[in-house]
Amino acid sequence: MDKYGIIGYPLGHSYSRGFFTEKFQREGIDAEYLNFPIPDVAELRNVLCEHPELRGLNVTLPYKQAVMPMLDELSDEAREIGAVNVIRVRHDRQGVARLKGFNSDIIGFMNSLRPLLKPYHRRALVLGTGGASRAVRVGLQRLGLEWKYVSRTPRDGQLAYAELSEQTLQEYQVVVNCSPVGMFPKVDECPAIPYEYLTDGNLLFDLVYNPEETLFMKRGAARGAAVKNGLKMLYLQAVASWEFWNSED
Repeated sequence: MDKYGIIGYPLGHSYSRGFFTEKFQREGIDAEYLNFPIPDVAELRNVLCEHPELRGLNVTLPYKQAVMPMLDELSDEAREIGAVNVIRVRHDRQGVARLKGFNSDIIGFMNSLRPLLKPYHRRALVLGTGGASRAVRVGLQRLGLEWKYVSRTPRDGQLAYAELSEQTLQEYQVVVNCSPVGMFPKVDECPAIPYEYLTDGNLLFDLVYNPEETLFMKRGAARGAAVKNGLKMLYLQAVASWEFWNSED
């Protein structure tokens, strides 16, 4: 039986196993999807050795960048983005696993955000600077939006949360949360933006999907902003993951 799975740490928030298990049952696919909560990305090699039937992996926090040096090949998009969330596993004639990294986050993000955009949505704040934010950054560029990172420890060209003002949220109408703040089980937390300055001209997109309505979304909606969680993005990137795992390029 073929196996697929997800690596990350922790994995209590992830819906991927449920999604693929249901897909396999519905479509009569003889396969199994497993969670691999590894506390160190170096343990990926142990996972591969212990599960030679693995054909593909998803990658989630905090390993989307850390896993890249362990791969044999990268897709053009993964290289451009600088982060991987899908690994295709193939074995050579000697039985050695050969790993190719892809990025399906950008597919899920762009196709989730595009229907929500209005003509006045021209600039975006990207909360967080991890692996997911890299796909969001490239996705925003392809959708024609300018962007700026917001970080707790900003570097040159980035904003600190304390710098966000009413004028900032007027200029940057879209706010994308790429951080894990507010994710299960810490559902009573939210990114430290000045919610009192949000209006019905703002759009808040949260990559978090567990819970389905985060505090970030609730506080934005209370000010009239449009809000969206990452559940559709998860679905779309999962569909793309399956296509990558079964591709031959």
